[in-house]
Amino acid sequence: MKPRFLILAMLLGGLVAGCQSSPEQHTATTADSLASPYAGQEDRAIKALSADDVEGYLTGQGMGLAKAAELNHYPGPKHVLALADELGLDEGQRRRAQRFFEEMEVDAIALGRKVVDKERALDALFAEAKADEGTVRALLRDIGQLQADLRLVHLKAHLKMKDLLTAEQVAYYDQLRGYDADAPPGQQHHHHEGMAH
Repeated sequence: MKPRFLILAMLLGGLVAGCQSSPEQHTATTADSLASPYAGQEDRAIKALSADDVEGYLTGQGMGLAKAAELNHYPGPKHVLALADELGLDEGQRRRAQRFFEEMEVDAIALGRKVVDKERALDALFAEAKADEGTVRALLRDIGQLQADLRLVHLKAHLKMKDLLTAEQVAYYDQLRGYDADAPPGQQHHHHEGMAH
């Protein structure tokens, strides 16, 4: 009985010793837990947007705005064009996909610029201590509408691509993009073999 008690006492002693920390360690841990994940972002030109966000808006990038389409078998024109040979696009499909992409890009850039401008205005309101609920509400309404319009631009392009491609091309696109990784290798090979190149 005594050896068991001795072992238990040693284990408990080790646990208690491990839980104790110096005041300096405790203060550092507390300070770390209080630090904001936003720390360092106060130097951004527009606080709510990273440099990558701004670039994405200004250059018409997808920014994940069409995930609802992309991940549900509605390919995007940019990636379809990049995979044109693998998908066996004919000349008509290539021309139309290029047109869809260019239209999407022009509209997305125009709307993206407006989003950045509105976010800059929102940031300035707070930076200059001029923010009030009415002005903030109006700006947020504008930003929300612009973001919805921008998302629609990207989603519409995916809708057009779905109509342009054959069902087999869509299935193979999903595989090439890694969305159908669970498909048996034989099935993937079958799709590839069946494509017109």
